[in-house]
Amino acid sequence: MIAALALAAVSAPAVGPWTEAVVNVEDIAAATRLFRQAGGWTTRQRGAVSSAEVGYWKLSPTARGTYERLCAPGVATGCIRFVRWTGIAQRPIRRAARAWDTGGIYSIMVRSNNVPALYEQALKLGWWAESEPIRFTFGASDLRNVVLVGSHGLNLAVYERISPAFTAFPVGRISQAFNSMRMVRSKPASRDFYGTTLGFWMAFDSLKAPQQRARSNFGIPYNYTTTAWRNAAALAPVEGETGRVEVMQIDGFEGSDLSEHVRPENLGIISVRFPVHGLAVLRRKLEANGVIIFYAGRIQVEGTGITDIFAVREPDGAITEFYEK
Repeated sequence: MIAALALAAVSAPAVGPWTEAVVNVEDIAAATRLFRQAGGWTTRQRGAVSSAEVGYWKLSPTARGTYERLCAPGVATGCIRFVRWTGIAQRPIRRAARAWDTGGIYSIMVRSNNVPALYEQALKLGWWAESEPIRFTFGASDLRNVVLVGSHGLNLAVYERISPAFTAFPVGRISQAFNSMRMVRSKPASRDFYGTTLGFWMAFDSLKAPQQRARSNFGIPYNYTTTAWRNAAALAPVEGETGRVEVMQIDGFEGSDLSEHVRPENLGIISVRFPVHGLAVLRRKLEANGVIIFYAGRIQVEGTGITDIFAVREPDGAITEFYEK
């Protein structure tokens, strides 16, 4: 009986919501200032990037890295690992990009109890934005949103739910990260990668544009907002409000394809990391379905220790990682 239960456990790998996003930056102190000052985020771990992780990412042996892992108050998930590399050539993944340019991870999503105040504070700290904060409805939710633009492709999409009240996790001025958005050439292809190939739960699948002209949180020109449809889907390994990935195709606008620059040494949002019980089983299942494992190794993951990890790429190059929990 015990053997049968153990076999059942490893035959069905359990993937949890992603615990951290990995972001490459040129200056960790500058990149984290808004999170610390506005959101009260604190450093949970910091140190040198190990040679094992350099090897895992297939970087030059000359590469040296330092990191700080920050989390919102009272939580240990939805964190961000800020990494600074030296000794290797870098460029921003989404250099000079607009929202409708595809490739890589466009933004990390957080919640806030006061979007206008956070927007003003962010501007004073050197951030910019795709637009002024806007107000809109999505389903039954009355929302405020702004996409804050940091250096080298570090975009922070901030949502304030005015009603109904949001209670799934602590919010504050900057909550834990709960989602990450990819701008894609084909929503169906990217949606099916996460939904069918990876087996993620569908949070929503939406095709939406205003019936009348309205200001756009993605900087779409005012006279195009009724024709540039936002075609999006959000998915997660388990049902809930955290650990999601979102894919969006902006129909009607044709941007540049930046996927060739999605490399682990480049600047910007590199990946999100999902914990797994039964990593080896998950890997075998994915490889049996034709999924290519681009990176694999054994590295230190804070909160877990030294563990096995591997990474795959979605159709537009964004990196998704899975590690043994």
